Amino acid sequence: MNGAARKPARWQGSDSALRAVQVAFDVEEAVMEAVRTAAFHGHVSTSTQIRLVLGLPVAEKPKRPRLTVTLGADDYALLAERYGLAPDDRLSIKEAATRELMAFALVSQKNQKR
Repeated sequence: MNGAARKPARWQGSDSALRAVQVAFDVEEAVMEAVRTAAFHGHVSTSTQIRLVLGLPVAEKPKRPRLTVTLGADDYALLAERYGLAPDDRLSIKEAATRELMAFALVSQKNQKR
């Protein structure tokens, strides 16, 4: 039995993504600032901006527009306390954090209209 036959159908197209490797560039603050600023003004992610600068293809529309942050066990414990949840209920913590980010965006948008 080959590997493709064992994978669920919805995962069949993910082979190229699984082979992709994240690359980190160690650059000066000025380079990071320039890339982040261009990405912000272009309404794209920093990785999309890097692909544009390097002349690599980019998707017309992001497949999964999202924000990411790295959270450790201590972070989950702090957020669980903040939201009144169990530290091991990571899905509920993520949902509560998502609601907080959405509320932040609404307040930010209102402040920008002033």
